[in-house]
Amino acid sequence: MANTPQGAGGPSVATFAVGLMLAANALFTLTDTSTKWLLAAGFGALQLAFMRYAVQCAITCVTVARGERASLRLPRRIWGVLFLRAMILVGATMVNFFALRFLSLTVTSAIMFSAPIFVCLLSGPLLGEHIGARQWGFVGIGFAGVLVVIRPFDAQMEWAAAMMLIPALGMAFYSILTRKLAADVSPAIMQLALGLVGTVVLAPLAMAVWTTPDTPREWLLMGAIGTFAWAGHEMLIRAHKMAEAHFLMPFSYSYLIYMAIMSAVVFGDAPDLPTAMGAGLITLSGILIWHHRRQSERRAIQ
Repeated sequence: MANTPQGAGGPSVATFAVGLMLAANALFTLTDTSTKWLLAAGFGALQLAFMRYAVQCAITCVTVARGERASLRLPRRIWGVLFLRAMILVGATMVNFFALRFLSLTVTSAIMFSAPIFVCLLSGPLLGEHIGARQWGFVGIGFAGVLVVIRPFDAQMEWAAAMMLIPALGMAFYSILTRKLAADVSPAIMQLALGLVGTVVLAPLAMAVWTTPDTPREWLLMGAIGTFAWAGHEMLIRAHKMAEAHFLMPFSYSYLIYMAIMSAVVFGDAPDLPTAMGAGLITLSGILIWHHRRQSERRAIQ
């Protein structure tokens, strides 16, 4: 079974895990699309980030109260890692939401998907994994893609595009910590820690810039941000419990496709040629890194 490409639980379980992964990315796309729409309507990034975590926190509190209370009894060390993981994602969300005011959905998603490149770079010092010359070459392809998207030597370069490297790096740390926690911590507790930290940290900042929505649509979208994010993370965590991360990673690039479609359909902002080329290089880099890792694990099993 370990040598099959379907993941740890067999074809049917792996297929369901892939479905969860595709659905999670669709929900994350709806989160960012709703956020960009509200930013264009005049709402601040801090307020929207607060709503994203406050709604997630409220939903998760109900989930924990209905049957996950026993899972709260975790060692202090694990709670410390959960807090660190939450702070990293909260910071990444704040920067991402701020950049969405200035960038298209396609650009932000392309740069965010340089995260696997950072995971590869960080796997040595944090996970003790050796990075060979071939993997460094794959990292170089991804870095070239990032440069094509950001265009640092262009006089009209968007500084917000360069700033998006911060949440990409944050997502790399977040992914590594999630992988470490997944075996010992339930999805509900991960969600609870994330929602609580985000709500507490962002509440005073959001209140300082709060703008009250005027229409039912604005209230609905504010609630939807957190609901989509909660459901997306729930599916993402459960997918990683059902199949290996290296098996699921290529399917995460569906997010780029979703974002390009929503950017064109909702905002009339289709990606230009350099953005599409850069996104292609970043995607190629991530898939090559995944394929190399998969081959190495198969050789180790044999």
